[in-house]
Amino acid sequence: MSVAMSSTCPGTYCGRMMVNGSVEGECGVCPRGERANLQNVCERCTESPELYDWLYLGFMAMLPLVLHWFFIEWYSGKKSSSALLQHITAMLECSVSTVVTLLVTEPVGKLSIHSCRVQMLSDWYTMLYNPSPDYINTLHCTQEAVYPLYTIVLIYYAFCLVLMMLLRPLLVKKIACGLGKSDRFKSIYAALYFFPILTVLQAVGGGLLYYAFPYIILVLSLVTLAVYMSASEIQSFKNLIAKKKRLVVLFSHWLLHAYGIISISRLDKLEQDLPLLALVPGPALFYIATAKFTEPSRILSEGGNGH
Repeated sequence: MSVAMSSTCPGTYCGRMMVNGSVEGECGVCPRGERANLQNVCERCTESPELYDWLYLGFMAMLPLVLHWFFIEWYSGKKSSSALLQHITAMLECSVSTVVTLLVTEPVGKLSIHSCRVQMLSDWYTMLYNPSPDYINTLHCTQEAVYPLYTIVLIYYAFCLVLMMLLRPLLVKKIACGLGKSDRFKSIYAALYFFPILTVLQAVGGGLLYYAFPYIILVLSLVTLAVYMSASEIQSFKNLIAKKKRLVVLFSHWLLHAYGIISISRLDKLEQDLPLLALVPGPALFYIATAKFTEPSRILSEGGNGH
């Protein structure tokens, strides 16, 4: 009878509390860490995230690290030793933030999380689905139906920001003596801009990013690799292996390519999906093979000869 009563709850995300085996109370928002099931009864989220969920969290965790590295490289000039130490510190900050975030999330003290499965895009935007049974009064059932995928990213960004403010200024002051006073802290100032942007991006577009991130990774990694190879004037394998830094950039992009392919395929069928990873070096090899045909000076000279 209690379940029959609960089935009258309007909306997708409203539910009743289960107390001592019976459903009690009026329809409303489920407590954090719970979600309304098909019978509109609030159920505790006890499942482990799927591989795709972990890949999404990994993508959101990578964003600040990649941005840190980009701006450190951008503002460090030619002081490679200074940049390297800052790169390592940025990785340390993000790694510690990841561990701490996992430890403070249910179950507390373990490097694992309990989650509710994402079923559809609307799960990310429950505030848009508050029902109005009588078309006058709204029943507010806004909750984190994708617990904890929405808030865990925001918590992680907060820890990243705190650790950066504690560690980086001291390090930069010690090692970046060759840079001017105004240039010295520019990579930190950049982070103070991009962290709020990332937070708003997760708060507003978290659901869209959840479904789009594999394609975003693939497109951005392909574009940035092409831009880097073009800017560095890499037109042969000899140019590519001339500097260690170029190989590091190349392998980093290959890892991103592989990450994107795994995220799209979700490795549902290993025997079909794993061979796709053989495509990872493809874009770089294609670029090197065709770069000599698209050299602007060659095109201009051939055009001049034609006239």
